[in-house]
Amino acid sequence: MLKTPPLPMLVLLLLPALSQAAATEDFHALLNESWQQGLQDNPVFASQLGDRRYNTEWRDESPEAYAERQARQRAFLDRLRLITAADLSVADQLNYDLFRRELQDNIEGYSFNNHLLPINQRGGVQSLESTAERLRLQTVQDYEDWLERMSKVPEVIEQTMALQERGRREGYMPPKILMQRIPQQIAQQLTEDATTSPFFGAFQAMPDSIPEDERVRLQARAKEIIEKDIVPAYRRFDRYFEESYLPDSRDTIGASELPNGKAFYKYRTRSYTTTGMTPDEVHRLGLAEVERIRAAMQLIIDELEFDGSFSEFLQFLRNDPQFYFDNPDDLFEAYLATSKRIDPEIVKLFGKLPRMPYGLRPIPDNIAPDTTTAYYSRPAADGSRAGFYYVNLYRPEVRPKYEIEVLSVHEAVPGHHLQIALQMELGDLPEFRRYSGFTAFTEGWGLYSESLGYDLGLYQDPYSRFGALTYEMWRAVRLVVDTGMHYKGWSRQQAIDFFKDNAAKTELDIVNEIDRYIAWPGQALAYKIGQLKILELRKRAEVQLGDRFDIRAFHDELLGGGALPLEVLEARMDRWLAQQ
Repeated sequence: MLKTPPLPMLVLLLLPALSQAAATEDFHALLNESWQQGLQDNPVFASQLGDRRYNTEWRDESPEAYAERQARQRAFLDRLRLITAADLSVADQLNYDLFRRELQDNIEGYSFNNHLLPINQRGGVQSLESTAERLRLQTVQDYEDWLERMSKVPEVIEQTMALQERGRREGYMPPKILMQRIPQQIAQQLTEDATTSPFFGAFQAMPDSIPEDERVRLQARAKEIIEKDIVPAYRRFDRYFEESYLPDSRDTIGASELPNGKAFYKYRTRSYTTTGMTPDEVHRLGLAEVERIRAAMQLIIDELEFDGSFSEFLQFLRNDPQFYFDNPDDLFEAYLATSKRIDPEIVKLFGKLPRMPYGLRPIPDNIAPDTTTAYYSRPAADGSRAGFYYVNLYRPEVRPKYEIEVLSVHEAVPGHHLQIALQMELGDLPEFRRYSGFTAFTEGWGLYSESLGYDLGLYQDPYSRFGALTYEMWRAVRLVVDTGMHYKGWSRQQAIDFFKDNAAKTELDIVNEIDRYIAWPGQALAYKIGQLKILELRKRAEVQLGDRFDIRAFHDELLGGGALPLEVLEARMDRWLAQQ
């Protein structure tokens, strides 16, 4: 019987290194393949990042495409499990865990069929033209690509109707109270004059670099596509929506009323908060936070010597003309002036700042009545487009001056723009971490940033300080009303009333916010949960380091790993603290 000769000692010593090298190569190849496939599957996202390979395409919304994407996610997860995480570097072990978490979350989420609810009042196929605002339109080819994408709008509409119809058959229907907002949005697409179509907006202010004869040609082609393809497709969509979809929309509002709805909402709670908290636990936390913040608000009311109740003070803030502009231009200028005042103060709190700037834009008129006070749009990854802070100028008489400062620090700097732009510039992170993230971190950071306004010289008068508390109260209220409506059987009016009783937001804002939570179950929970964790980590560092605590170093470390699940963030900051 022959014996296998022993392996040379050098080979034995090299085996672990060879195993680690193979595991690293396999893992990086898998990450790259998954990322490239994701860009192909999500061509608009790719275009937003500056990757122009899929500039003429929309996301395939057919049932077959959804099934194929899920099959690929499962295959990626199977391949990931074949890689031994212990063979990877410490940094890649974290990437491994986060990638696995992302795949598992996507796979679990698909089982609840939320894709059968493809539109809501805040966006969908009825406002596809808004995509152009997030693209680079600088060259003739950019416009040619956008024209080809425009020509495919009818296919997207048909696919959307097919999803809606399947949802209608299987019991996945949105609340009627939300769908009643949609016809007026579709109506803006049903134009007789192509030059008044929302899709023509991208062709009205073309850059000077495009020659006049090319402008004329591109505009003529845009008119042709709008008249022959886009408007007829929206007319078909309008008929289907009015005759079939809207009448069958459900009268209930909670996610728990959907098939397997309770489990769906528990999943969304876990996914958005990155915690194991139950909806009931989140609800109780929200009630406690509302009580705490309301006590702080009462101190300011007492300081102002207001002669009236808490409710009467809120009515005073909602109705007194001194707190409002009477035209959108003045409101926009106030936002702009506030942003310019904040920018130079940021160096007090951060050692590392993003290279990419941000700009300010009004929210488009066709969606402004139905959307929130503001939002942020990330920059392009290739540096071709800055980040943008969008503000709502619809009905300035309900947009209070005392919220401008706190809103700006949340959406722009030191909030979303600073954090997201910095993350995009972290070249040592794989793409799936640089260009995505966890809502509890990103929105928790935005809400935490509001508290930094004091360090930036903001909130100098009692009303601005009350405005800052109003915004924190707004996020505490979210914990209560979101879980209330989607898990505990609250009515829409019950949620509106609770909001009005505790925050000085105007009624239009409150109604739009409540309807946003109805349309987006669980997302609103992330803000307060994330903020409380960041505040806890900061307090821990301040106590342990005492006089050695450096706010700039703390912030740089907190943001230096990109957006993370909260327990991973806590472990990162505890390691940093131990090293100080």
